[in-house]
Amino acid sequence: MFYKYIEANDFVGADMARKYLQMGYTRARRYANYKGGKKYDKEHDYKALERGTGSEEKAKSAEIFYKAYKSAEANPIYASMKKDWKKLKG
Repeated sequence: MFYKYIEANDFVGADMARKYLQMGYTRARRYANYKGGKKYDKEHDYKALERGTGSEEKAKSAEIFYKAYKSAEANPIYASMKKDWKKLKG
């Protein structure tokens, strides 16, 4: 989807696609680090739960999302569009 936006010269669409890849990475990382994706225990004064109790499968998903996110961010056409967007919009 990211590349379709790049082909259409649609920076906003490409940037949103990149952002969703980044969000996929952070969500998968949370589930890889914490069982059920819950970092704090609401029933016990929001005490931090034990890290490293999450799923190995989610860690693999996070790795896939991370590679896709970094690839999108490093795309030279995207970088050029982002530079132009910042010049135009501040």
